[in-house]
This record gives sequence, C-alpha cells and structure tokens, in this order.
Amino acid sequence: MEHIMTITHPYQWLTVVWWLLIGFFLMLYIILDGSDLGAGIFSLFDSNSNERGAIMASMAGTWDANETWLVVAGGAIFGTFPLAYGSLFHYLMIPLMVTLWGIIIRAVSLEFRHHSKRSTVLWDWGFGIGSLVTAFSAGVGLGATMQGFSLSSGPVPTFNGGVMDFLTPFSFWTGVTAVVAAALAGGVYLRARFDRDTAIYRKAMVWTDRMFYLALIAIMGTVVWTFFKFPWAMNKWIGPYWWAFILTGAIVVFAAWEMRRASRQQRDMAAMMWLGVIVVLNFGAMMATLYPWFVPGTMTIYDAANPSNSLTAFALAMTGFVPVMLAYNFYQAWVFRARIQEFSSYGH
Repeated sequence: MEHIMTITHPYQWLTVVWWLLIGFFLMLYIILDGSDLGAGIFSLFDSNSNERGAIMASMAGTWDANETWLVVAGGAIFGTFPLAYGSLFHYLMIPLMVTLWGIIIRAVSLEFRHHSKRSTVLWDWGFGIGSLVTAFSAGVGLGATMQGFSLSSGPVPTFNGGVMDFLTPFSFWTGVTAVVAAALAGGVYLRARFDRDTAIYRKAMVWTDRMFYLALIAIMGTVVWTFFKFPWAMNKWIGPYWWAFILTGAIVVFAAWEMRRASRQQRDMAAMMWLGVIVVLNFGAMMATLYPWFVPGTMTIYDAANPSNSLTAFALAMTGFVPVMLAYNFYQAWVFRARIQEFSSYGH
C-alpha cells in the first residue's frame, strides 16, 4: 500500500485504475458465476433427474450473462496489460484450456439437456462435471499466478518455463479451495431460488451446513499457507498496514457468522448477501496484498501495462460498455428474483 503514496504521474494512476477494474471484473465473475458453478457441483450429488433439470432451469435467464464478466476481464488484460496477457496466459495454458472446456461443456449441457430426452443423463453429468472442472482449474490458475514464473531476458520477455510449472501442491490446494467455496455458494444460491417446500431446498440446507465448515477450513488453510510460503504476502501482512488486514479479517469473520446465522434462520437472501460481502472483502484483501505486482516476483502492473495513450483509448472505448453490462445484470437479477415453486425445464 505504501507504493500508492508514490504515484504522481497520470499514467501511473491510469495503470492502477485499469488493474483495479480488471480485479473488479474478476470479482463480479466470482460472485455471479461462482454460485452457478456451485449449483452444478451440487447437482452431481442429486440423484433425482427432475431436480437436476430444475437446478438448470433456476439459472436459465442469467448464467450466460454471468459468464460474460470473465470474457470482459480477459479482453481488458489483452488491451491494457499485453505483457501479462502474453506471458501469463502462456504459463497458464493448460488450466485456462481446461477452464474453457469446462465452460463449453457446461453451456452445451444447459442448452441440450431439455431437448434430448434419450441422453438426459449425459447432459446432467456434463453440466455437473463442467462446473466442477471450471471451478477447480480456475482455482489452480489463481494459485499458480501467486507463485510467479520465469521470463526470458530478451527485448520482449516471454515465459520460458515448462508446460507443467503451474502445477504444485499449493496450486492444487487452491483448486480444491475454489471447488469447496463454489459448492458453498451454490447451496446458498439454491436456497434463495427454490421454495422452502421443495426437496431441493431441504437438500441444500444440509449441503450448506456441511460446506460452510469445509470452506472455512479450506480458506483458512490457504491463508496460512500463503503467509508462510510467499515473503511478499508476509511482508505486506506484517508491514505498516497490518492493522488494515487484521480489521478486514475480523469483518470477514463477522460476516461469516452473520451468514451462518441467517442461513439457520432461513433468511436466505440475507445469507446470500453476507456471502457476497465475504467475497468482496477477501478479494479486496488479495488485491491489496498483491499490489504493485501483477504476477508476484515476475512483473509489476507498471511493467506489464500498455503505453498511456493505449490505456486512455481503451478507457474511452469501455466507458459506455461497462455501465450497460452492470445495469443488465441488475435487471436480470431483479426479473428472476422470485423463488421457484414447481419443477420446470430450461430450453428454447
């Protein structure tokens, strides 16, 4: 955080703003599509075909728009931080490819499931496994990014490591953590979407009770592992602004307590809102810990950024685009806010 005090040039501010915007796009994807992925993971453990179809139907009007934020984040990295785009995406080639295939399989399953009665089971498994694979590989990619990677020393630095450098015990653990966190979000989402008299709601109650503690263990394990594994994180957390991280952690614990209490009292929308608060606080703490790194130990945001005229042009192009997307997401959430009282099918 101390680096912020040294920013004086408009180009530096523009670089920071774009880095924060990309973080905002990724955070929106995690909040919006994370619950959809978790619902897909939940469906793997539901043996009732009608209920699996109803789970797909519950996200019929929103799932594709939720995924759009991931595309926006990738496009923004391409336009504003090309060095990171070229080298980081090369380093993460396998987890990104697996994530893409997971998203494709999940989308195809959502569209085909209710049009092909003879292969319903196939599309059910495609939806669930696609959701699981997407969450896991995205978590692996995040953990691998935190580890950093080696670059060549030429005029255009490129990734010069091995194809499997991304896979370590830590990145595997962050993949598992992402799956557990998404599973919790999926249970909370299904409880907010389905009527309390449905079987899915009752199953989701049991599911969230279990996933809450698993997610707590997984996230705490990730925090402790990060503290002892990465000096850049340790130095930030025990540095001059240690109190801000302690305060954030205390608020996260309070929000988790409130989410748990709201869940037990069947105040499902409140539980969902508290979960959103937890995601925002955790993501904000992660961004504060990373700054000024884009990839820790590899490149800072200033190393990776485009020239100022390119950042300005890209900012002008996106100015009217992002507010429209935000308004559309809000409109969708408002239109589809009612609980589902009967099993229905999703299809065109």
